[in-house]
Amino acid sequence: MVSKKLVLKFPKDITDQPIIYKLIKEYNLVFNILKAKVDPEEGGLLVLELSGEDKDYAKGIEYLEKLGVKLEPLEKDIARDEKKCTNCSACVVHCPTGALYIKDRKTMKVEFDKSKCILCEACIPVCPVNAMRVNY
Repeated sequence: MVSKKLVLKFPKDITDQPIIYKLIKEYNLVFNILKAKVDPEEGGLLVLELSGEDKDYAKGIEYLEKLGVKLEPLEKDIARDEKKCTNCSACVVHCPTGALYIKDRKTMKVEFDKSKCILCEACIPVCPVNAMRVNY
């Protein structure tokens, strides 16, 4: 069984196609949409967790690539500037998944667990030094 968080970037000429439906119906894949933005004039961006049997997952990814969908692992699209971060912990309160947290109350250093991040962007507007960013 494979389960990965991915960023899918769709060219504008395929935004009207039932791509996710085919991943479910033809490739037996399960998905959880974490973020979506689709505009017929600009194309689409979909952040999702995609799961399925190894063989089905590989075929589904091949289908997406043939359509011209660009795929990137979610981790590549999340960035935290450690040099900018002042460990003020403003982001910790706003993180719904606990991806940003304080491990040691003595040092109060803010830790970031990328595997828990769902790219909700709640941390970005509350960071006073702009240490968090999402690259699409």
